[in-house]
Amino acid sequence: MKKMIFFILISSFVILSFFASPQLQIEDCIDGVCLIPKKNENEKEIFAISSPIGYHNVKFIKQAPRLSTLNGKTIALVGGSFNAFITHEELKKCILSNYPTAKVLMFEDIGDAGPFSVTSQSKKTISFQKALKDNKVDAIISGNCACGLCTVKECGSSIAAEYIGIPSVTIGSPTFIQQIYSTGVNRGVPVLRAAEYPGAFASDSKEDLIKKTREKVWPQVEELLKKQISKEEIIKYAHSGERPFDEIIFYGTFEEIQDFCEANNWTDGLPIIPPTDQTIREYLKYCVEKADTVIGTFAPAYRKSYGYTVAANAVMSGIPKEFMPICMAFVRCLGDGEFRRTLSSTHGWTPYAWLNGPLARQLGIDCGQGMISEDVNKKLGRFIELAMLNIGGYYIKDNRMGTFGYLTPWTFAEDEQACLNNGWIPYHVEHGFKLNSNTITAGSALAWGNNVSPSTDNAEMIMKTLAFDITEKQQNGLGNTKPQVYRTIFITEPIANNLSKQYKSKSDLEDALIENARRPLWMRTFAYYWANTGSSQDKKRSIEQEYMYLKKNKDEKVEKTETPDWLKGFVNDDKIETIATMLKGQTPILVTGDSSRNKFQVMPGGGYVTFEIKLPKNWNELVKPLGYEPIENFFLK
Repeated sequence: MKKMIFFILISSFVILSFFASPQLQIEDCIDGVCLIPKKNENEKEIFAISSPIGYHNVKFIKQAPRLSTLNGKTIALVGGSFNAFITHEELKKCILSNYPTAKVLMFEDIGDAGPFSVTSQSKKTISFQKALKDNKVDAIISGNCACGLCTVKECGSSIAAEYIGIPSVTIGSPTFIQQIYSTGVNRGVPVLRAAEYPGAFASDSKEDLIKKTREKVWPQVEELLKKQISKEEIIKYAHSGERPFDEIIFYGTFEEIQDFCEANNWTDGLPIIPPTDQTIREYLKYCVEKADTVIGTFAPAYRKSYGYTVAANAVMSGIPKEFMPICMAFVRCLGDGEFRRTLSSTHGWTPYAWLNGPLARQLGIDCGQGMISEDVNKKLGRFIELAMLNIGGYYIKDNRMGTFGYLTPWTFAEDEQACLNNGWIPYHVEHGFKLNSNTITAGSALAWGNNVSPSTDNAEMIMKTLAFDITEKQQNGLGNTKPQVYRTIFITEPIANNLSKQYKSKSDLEDALIENARRPLWMRTFAYYWANTGSSQDKKRSIEQEYMYLKKNKDEKVEKTETPDWLKGFVNDDKIETIATMLKGQTPILVTGDSSRNKFQVMPGGGYVTFEIKLPKNWNELVKPLGYEPIENFFLK
């Protein structure tokens, strides 16, 4: 069965045919959740399960009528991703040749809205909507969508236009059409129409881009701007409604529940524990939040989730019930835009989390050899995966667009005692929490593995080896986007001990790395020119011109610095032009992993968010029957 964007888009007819139930009618399905008659085949145990998903919490707008003709109309071509400077120019020619009295505005005339938020519109979005009104724009065409983040950005302009009554069409390559529709629905636009470009924008020649735009894209754009939106389209993409958060939505055997959850895209393909009401409420005893506590409304699906919803996903994941406070705190992390922003990207940012505080030690969250592979750590990672699906609304091939997919989320703890042993302080204390507070920090990474083994006790050379690795560990492959990026650094205790002899704090080490982890401008230019995430740069300027363009860009922080030690012997000059690869505060340094091994690992990724984990007042009483010592036994001084 084709995977859909999120459960509100699951066709009632698909579910009907899947279970072949003659009693089931379309009116029995709300928000894509269908009530299936109770069955009891072969005397198998029957489970009554509740829904693990939050409900779509965005009111749909009423879209304006489409245009009867383009003649005499003002059409804005906006965006700029994936060779839009070529395809949009061809679209302009198509419009004017077929509708001579039309007026066409381009990128520089109108700007763009950026990603659209239904909760708080950005200044850029407001400015874009004003420009549309001031220029009396009748319709917009936005593009091009060919990456997870770019699609959200280009759809933002179309959504901003639809919100003020201006019809739109968004152009995307085939695998991003579904994301265009879901991005619109998630932000209150029932039908965000999409025109499909047949192929990969960045891999086509200029001639192919022009030919495909003229012959394939333009006819779609013309039709979609003129054809009125039908009730059938709205039902197909924006069927909505809301049920009580604790309503029983399905009865079935264990096997039937697996099939039902898979059909509704409530699982990651692995078996789940049936989320029965009794089990969910048992789990809720172990956290501060109540069943009806609204935890938040989370993008990209803008689903309102309750404490009950989080507990349902915890049950399904198989995580122990005493982990509920951690689950609640992680879900709150999903509300942070800096952490969440990258999670749909084609580059495959995988979410992960680490814990600080005595709770991690009490529950046995591992920070030693093989840490992310320990059973307890993996169970917490499974919860993160299900929370991404059911609470956030992230679905592979629909709005989570990793080209080669994603790793399974991982979790671990920082070895705080090892930090204190060498005079450093744990991560959460660096960020204003007390030593014995319990926190979870959510981040995302583009890779796993490829660690380094410094074979010296020389602190400065360990630092420089680490700096070398940092310049290699860029975002987006060769590092073709932002010059300075987020990274997390894992350091084992023996390496931390050697480093602390010269660098008395993590902050001191970070300062030294910022100074030394510099990348030759020519390497940066090559990556930006030939591996650009968006448009082809060789169709704009020469690589020498690109070098000068980046050199003048203040964000690159270009300086003539001493040639890094690892390039001596390859580079004859004593000084070369380099860029900064780090900014202060973007690089968590964590002491963790095998305490008998000389290792560090650099993890490039997205931003971070930390939440305190709140425990019930009777926590020790709750966990004592489960075999846990009092949490105070795990405090540090």
